[in-house]
Amino acid sequence: MVEGMPRLLGGRYEVGELIGRGGMAEVHIGTDTRLHRTVAIKMLRPDLARDQTFLARFRREAQSAAALNHPSIVAVYDTGEELVTTPAGGTSAVPFIVMEYVQGHTVRELLKDGAAVPIEEAVEIVSGVLSALEYSHHAGIVHRDIKPGNVMLTNAGAIKVMDFGIARAMGDSGATMTATHAVVGTAQYLSPEQARGEVVDARSDLYSTGCLLFELLTGRPPFQGESPVAVAYQHVSEAPPLASSVAADVPEALDRVTVKALAKDRTQRYQTAAEFRADLEAAARGTAVGAPAVGAAAGAAAAVSATSAATAVLGAVPGGTRVIPPTPPTPEPEPEPEPKSRKGLIWTLVLIGIAALAGIVFLVTRGDSPTTPETVAVPSLEGMTEAQARTALDEVGLQMSAQTEVSEDVDEGLAIRWEPSDQADPGSVVTVYFSSGPSAVVVPDVAGLSQARARQLLEGEGLTGDVLTQSEDSPGVAADVAVRTEPAAGNSVAPDTAITLVLGTGNVQVPVLTGQSETDAQATLESLKVSSRIVYQVSATDPPGTVIDQDQSGTVPINATITLVIAQAAPEPSPPPSDTATVVPTDVPVP
Repeated sequence: MVEGMPRLLGGRYEVGELIGRGGMAEVHIGTDTRLHRTVAIKMLRPDLARDQTFLARFRREAQSAAALNHPSIVAVYDTGEELVTTPAGGTSAVPFIVMEYVQGHTVRELLKDGAAVPIEEAVEIVSGVLSALEYSHHAGIVHRDIKPGNVMLTNAGAIKVMDFGIARAMGDSGATMTATHAVVGTAQYLSPEQARGEVVDARSDLYSTGCLLFELLTGRPPFQGESPVAVAYQHVSEAPPLASSVAADVPEALDRVTVKALAKDRTQRYQTAAEFRADLEAAARGTAVGAPAVGAAAGAAAAVSATSAATAVLGAVPGGTRVIPPTPPTPEPEPEPEPKSRKGLIWTLVLIGIAALAGIVFLVTRGDSPTTPETVAVPSLEGMTEAQARTALDEVGLQMSAQTEVSEDVDEGLAIRWEPSDQADPGSVVTVYFSSGPSAVVVPDVAGLSQARARQLLEGEGLTGDVLTQSEDSPGVAADVAVRTEPAAGNSVAPDTAITLVLGTGNVQVPVLTGQSETDAQATLESLKVSSRIVYQVSATDPPGTVIDQDQSGTVPINATITLVIAQAAPEPSPPPSDTATVVPTDVPVP
């Protein structure tokens, strides 16, 4: 936790360990003590809290992201400010944003070894980014900093776009320049119009997404240089290489998509995220794409590059690649009038920047800057289905958690009540309870009971539905005795559910056992709970110990006794009489 920062923010959010750090903010894992869920808490660095430029940018991120509710955009739950004590002994208001906690990793981590990702995965990632951009552009918000570090892959494989810290409304004429006349963005993913300090629009995000696609397919950005200035100059004046020239497995259709996305002239690019995504997915499927052939697109890009090569590219200041002040590259010798007009343009932009800064200071000092509403009214959800309730909450910027409970009065699947019921924080979760129908009854175990006794037990448990009967042969079960129920015992059902009572017939099905060994045949009869009687019979043709006959098979009463005839070997023949006789003399005198 940042030194001096209270353990509990806004009396609600418990701050945990540091999990990320950026140029102007730190991100901690946290706990929402009211809703008992894990969140991510993004806090402006205390040393920047007194800088009005960073304050305005941080607040703008909260307002931009809180207005967006899309599965591919990291959700913002809450915002606020906390008073902290500075090292000098004073106090400073440090703003914070409470966001959805996403478990996963960024695309930057995926690309850190410099290897390309599989084409299918690259298409899936960029398609997710375009889905998020389609939604944000429709809401009138341009991200302005699409790059691998701002795209997350969750552990479940979902795509999440984050960090709307420099996002602006499309109608904002100062959307590219900061109050200090600096270009915002990241050099390797900067659109040509951002590098030239022009007003950005949705197509600028699509150019940055084209850079992301190129890097996913090849393992490297389309432009590389020794400094951010050199990279920004290439975005303005040089045609990008073909992705297939870096990675040979990239198909020609994806080359066409990438080249169109990276067109210098924004009128030659994809005009919407939906158009970009449709072409991308068509290329992945191997179907026709709307992007022109690579040769035609390259020719158009070369013409634009030749036109824009003389345009000044705003350079970078020490301290990072995301803030690039105007330092044009050394131009080729040109006629005298051109430097004069360029100098006039720079002075014009400086004056615009000063005017923008004055406007921001005026709004901040007057307290007229837009703020996120403290709470929103929760609409009435009574009698709505789950889908209807979710839509109604989405329309006012709230999320929904569905639960069920028993209701005797409300039909199954309709909303009974919701918490909170009147006011809720923007982006927070409303728990809606839907009816599961009347009180459930657990089906009792009636196995072994007579039909009459089983019916009494079912009725005694509160089951008022029809009791149907069905018979089946079951070993050891007498006729008209319960075997089981359908639904099975232990299941919870509505009281009026019809129950099928399965009754025994008093019979079993005895198979033909001839040819089996005596041991196997007796085991079969034991499993059917039928008695057996063994009779042995000499047989010269059947193996000894096997069944050669039985007195009953098929449908047999459970109390029957089956006689099994078992083959026995013939006895050994007696030895023939000997030819030598024992003669007892008769003339021996007897004492």
